[in-house]
Amino acid sequence: MSTTIRPNHCYSKLLLPILCCFLLTGTAIARHGKGGALLYEYLGAGAATGTSQYRITIQHYVNCDRVADEPSSVYLGIFTANTNSLVTTVTISRTSAATITKTTFNSCINPVPTVCFYLVTYVTTVELADNTAGYVLTEQECCRAGSLLNISNPSNVGFTNYNTIPGVINNVTYRNNSSPALPFKDTAVICYNAHFTIDFGSTDADGDSLSYAFCSAKATSSGSRQPNPPAAPPYTDVTYTSGYSGEKPLGNNVTIDSKTGVITGTAPATTGDYAVSVCISEFRNGVLINTTKKEVLVTVANCSLTAAALEVSYINCDNYNFSFQNQSTSSNIEKYLWDFGVTSSTADTSSLPTPSYTYTDTGTYTLKLTVSTSNGCTDSTNAMVRVYPGFHPGFTYTGRCYLLPFQFTDTTYAKYGTVSSWAWSFGDGGIATLQNPSWQYNTAGTRTVTLAVATSKGCNATVSQTITADEKPVLTLPFHDTLICSIDTLPLVATGSGVFSWSPAYNIMNPETGTPRVYPKDTTVYVVTLTRNGCVNSDSVEVNVLNFITVSLPPDTTVCATDAFTLNPVSHALQYLWSPATYLSSATVKNPVASPEADITYEVTANLGKCQDKTAINIHRVPYPQVSVSADTTICFGKTVTLHGTITASSFYWAPASSLLYPQTLHPVAGPAKTTSYVLTVYDTLGCPKPAFDTVTVAVMAKISANAGHDTTVVAGQPLQLLASGGTAYAWLPATGLSNSSIYNPVATLSGSVDSIIYQVRAYDAAGCYADDYVTIKIFRTPPDIFVPTGFTPNSDGRNDVLKPIPVGIQTFSYFRVYNRWGQLVYQTGTIGHGWDGTIRGMEQPTGTYVFVTEGIDYTGKRVQRKGTSVLIR
Repeated sequence: MSTTIRPNHCYSKLLLPILCCFLLTGTAIARHGKGGALLYEYLGAGAATGTSQYRITIQHYVNCDRVADEPSSVYLGIFTANTNSLVTTVTISRTSAATITKTTFNSCINPVPTVCFYLVTYVTTVELADNTAGYVLTEQECCRAGSLLNISNPSNVGFTNYNTIPGVINNVTYRNNSSPALPFKDTAVICYNAHFTIDFGSTDADGDSLSYAFCSAKATSSGSRQPNPPAAPPYTDVTYTSGYSGEKPLGNNVTIDSKTGVITGTAPATTGDYAVSVCISEFRNGVLINTTKKEVLVTVANCSLTAAALEVSYINCDNYNFSFQNQSTSSNIEKYLWDFGVTSSTADTSSLPTPSYTYTDTGTYTLKLTVSTSNGCTDSTNAMVRVYPGFHPGFTYTGRCYLLPFQFTDTTYAKYGTVSSWAWSFGDGGIATLQNPSWQYNTAGTRTVTLAVATSKGCNATVSQTITADEKPVLTLPFHDTLICSIDTLPLVATGSGVFSWSPAYNIMNPETGTPRVYPKDTTVYVVTLTRNGCVNSDSVEVNVLNFITVSLPPDTTVCATDAFTLNPVSHALQYLWSPATYLSSATVKNPVASPEADITYEVTANLGKCQDKTAINIHRVPYPQVSVSADTTICFGKTVTLHGTITASSFYWAPASSLLYPQTLHPVAGPAKTTSYVLTVYDTLGCPKPAFDTVTVAVMAKISANAGHDTTVVAGQPLQLLASGGTAYAWLPATGLSNSSIYNPVATLSGSVDSIIYQVRAYDAAGCYADDYVTIKIFRTPPDIFVPTGFTPNSDGRNDVLKPIPVGIQTFSYFRVYNRWGQLVYQTGTIGHGWDGTIRGMEQPTGTYVFVTEGIDYTGKRVQRKGTSVLIR
């Protein structure tokens, strides 16, 4: 049956998408699927008591040129909804196949796409026992169309087509339900970057309310074309490509109306096929009883729509200049005609695609755009243009302390019209619509205050400022406690903006400034108060008073030669002077660093104002213990070396000791498995408590992995290229038949006097280290050939598990291919030593006879081809 589809005028004027609503499914063997749906209809009570009868309809959409690949039957799996256990599998034969084509298109679409596919239907009737849980109906295929752009690796991702029959929910029976009808809503192609609309609305025979949403497509776990039986639920989501998801299958610019099912938006910029899955939820008396999921394939075509599209309106409140452009991205527009709406002028037009126009007066104008193409497509649209320059929004404020109100003043200027509305947002949730409001904050902090202002002519703008509401004025003191001598006067310093006040009024000069001077005779805490705009802040300084000071140093000490150390006097003094200054980092700090090069005595003078004290310390230097070890060395992997140490000290130890023999001596034997640094540490008892150490590194050459190559076979007289690796020099034994026994790649030419020979290769590295490997060569007295076993048993017992060819005298191995009895290629390789393990994509194949074909080029350049059969035995 052939059906001609008329264009679907889903968008006003010329923005006319042709919508490809293909219900989606795919196959792995023949990826021709354009979609599918699984529906059911309640027919009433079944013939048997306690049963219900349903008509099941499965729809497949396929390419017109691939309808012959569509299966003659499909497999329906019926599962119990609460346990997901299989109830039965039903084979459904093909019921009908109808051709669907589109032959008429709007002239504004260029180029015209080709739309043709078959609607293949499978229908059957089932009788199911009434239960409480309900049923899940499933049909699966592998795999999807490889052209999908929004699904990762689509040609290897299966498709699960399913629906549910409800049972009893909250003690109410719903098994007499029919799924929503999915009326055919046209084939579809939409033009890239074009606005489009797809009516996805459905009807429900039971009068249930329907809700629509995008949702994730479901995959299959089987690689079979038609899994029999289908896999049990639950089903996994497919993986979407970057920028797409189940909820955004066409990107961020496309949405679906949850009430009407209408999909609208702007098509993606990349042409091709996109899988879209829609979940249709059925509600009966407010109860969700079922969700029908169907998938659509949307084709974004490489076409364009000739259309005139403008913004809803234009306004300029800064000057008289405008720049216009068509909002449509169509590339086939040949002519533009702009009319800028000045009724008193005939020169207010332009034929440029993106014109600029300067109005001579303020006012409101009607802008008109007309576009056309050479094939007779013409479209036009209008928009309002407002010209009212001289609009300058702004505001000022006064206030700083959060305890007092802030006053905000609107400074907006409008040359035309009047400022008609104000919307203030004070940054703490507070709002106002007065022109000049005041606002008091509950807490201190930084806020962003925003004013949205508009005029009677339509000008509007938003301005903002960041303000700070202080809890108290900022008050800074350089210190909070200090010392003075009882005979001294001390200046105090406080910084901030406001009025200062110091207390107590005890021995203080200038207490109403930020820089008073104090001379207490006893320890006193002075409090400073700063007042500004009603906010108050305070801080304090404790002035400790001493009648005299002392200074002390640790007892005379011994230090290790070349060591630096810190001098630590104990005193309340604030100034220090060290003498002599020799070897000191500074002579005027409390804790200088000393690096004496000889015995020395340091004297320190400590002052607190006019109070002073002195003391001294003697420093005695003692040399470090001495140690040296043998030079760094290199050894072969698995070998040893003797280390040597020389010391002037009273004790020593080696570390790490785990890979040393005799570590308690100065001459241990090292045998590390990897490069290791050994440290010899020594101590002395002459007065320097610190150790000395030296390090010797034993570099271990990498373990040589000699490789003589895989065991192989040759025919008598065939030159065989040997290839060793793992070293920088090589020696082969025996030299029988070798072209050169001292290179890595000698050629072996063997007679048929022996059945096999074993060659040893010794591989050396640059340091003279070596390792051995062996290769066995089996010698056939036959001409060059490729032998293939007549049978194999892939049962994982280690014997005959893989069917693999045995090339003999073959220089180039071309291929080895295995076919099943239907002629399907089940395995192929071009690598010697590889073979078939009796599986396809991890699934074991049945016992039977399989056909092989293999080919290669022998060492004389002749082609060798062998065909035959081999039996798989399980």
